[in-house]
Amino acid sequence: MRKTKIVCTLGPATSSKKTITQLIEAGMNVARLNFSHGSHDDHARLAKIIRETAGELNKPVAVLQDLQGPKLRVGKMKNGSIQLKTGAKIKISIRDIIGDETTISTTYEQLSQDVKPGDSILLNDGLIRLKVDETSKEHVNCTIEEGGILSDHKGINLPNVTVSQPSFTDKDRDDLLFGFQLNVDFVAMSFVRSANDIVEVKKIIADHKRDCLVIAKLEKPEAIADLTAIIEASDGVMIARGDLGVEMPLQKVPVLQKKIIQLCLKKGKPVITATQMLESMRKASRPTRAEVSDVANAIFDGSDAVMLSAETATGDYPIETVVTMAKIILEAEISNGICSAAPLSSEERTQSIADAVSFSACEAAEHLRVRAIVAFTNSGFTARMVSKYRPATKIIVFTSSDIVQRQLNLSWGVNPLKMRYYETTDEIIQHTEKILLEEKIVQKGDVIIVLLGAPIFVRGTTNLMKIHVVGE
Repeated sequence: MRKTKIVCTLGPATSSKKTITQLIEAGMNVARLNFSHGSHDDHARLAKIIRETAGELNKPVAVLQDLQGPKLRVGKMKNGSIQLKTGAKIKISIRDIIGDETTISTTYEQLSQDVKPGDSILLNDGLIRLKVDETSKEHVNCTIEEGGILSDHKGINLPNVTVSQPSFTDKDRDDLLFGFQLNVDFVAMSFVRSANDIVEVKKIIADHKRDCLVIAKLEKPEAIADLTAIIEASDGVMIARGDLGVEMPLQKVPVLQKKIIQLCLKKGKPVITATQMLESMRKASRPTRAEVSDVANAIFDGSDAVMLSAETATGDYPIETVVTMAKIILEAEISNGICSAAPLSSEERTQSIADAVSFSACEAAEHLRVRAIVAFTNSGFTARMVSKYRPATKIIVFTSSDIVQRQLNLSWGVNPLKMRYYETTDEIIQHTEKILLEEKIVQKGDVIIVLLGAPIFVRGTTNLMKIHVVGE
């Protein structure tokens, strides 16, 4: 059983019921809807197909809504793209014009207020670099330090510049409210700068009485400076290495990846490693050796999930990419280095009663021949606490909630199953045995560790660990 989960971005290459079915069968655990692209109708159609197909296949596939955030972009270009030559001068205008080799436009009206002479402006994921010469009310005059081809609506990055636009934009608010209609399971917030950004979105979710979880996308230097507080405030983290590697020196990204994953492990927060993991498979049927190593090392670091972006959204080999990623994950997991992250200290593993019980279960499973740790949860918290200790045994989690079942499909090692409410411990263990035997997860005589609380399926009550022999 593969323990690390796979997040796939849907797009033009994966918009049909047939391809979404193939993605799920190949190993997709979470479907990402990128609200930087597509219309509400497009996303509604995809969400409907995901729910229907997942139901038919009896797979609890989660839907992750990825908000655009304050993504700065250039406007349209003459004939779709232009060539910018190193050493030439260029003007960036806030007016809505068609760009050429002398002047391009931006949708970001505060650009001239945010930058100053000497600042760098990066275009097209950092492939083009400009240096600011002077600013005026409507223009920013620049020198092209590193040229290249610039096409319509490519991104703008401002390293070491504090952007005045808020992290949560009006478009994000409209998209979030639409996401509520789709019953999305996760909301990923882009360009998070502080824990307050997460708190703002969580308040809107609470005000609308929704249960979706908030994933903080780490892609700004300000987020790294407030890392501990952001992880604490969020329900999970995405290491968005694309913009992070543009906003910060590239050589810092691998070290940051390991640091972020370790902090998330300590808090029991799911962490997704993302961006360009199998990038070459957009056009090739096989990945590069470096990409294979990148995916494997994300597993060794302790990632809960790894994500595919353009590879599945617009690539030529979306299904093959997921199959390849699943194979790499399995090979990494059966090695001796399933998770090479440092073990947690005693202080880090006693944050709550459920946490202490979960740690005890994982420790007992190491010493006994335990077939599975079986947890019952209403919120998913106990399951995530078990997951954070990365036990070698199976983690089977029962919940009475559809959305919690889907949300737990992001957490490392967790196999989430649905069970209705039962009043007594004897009843619940009896029905648990029945399901586990039917699913061929256990056999009679196997030892399992059961984690639950009283009353069962009530949030925050996990306080009991029972070592049970199946059939006795």
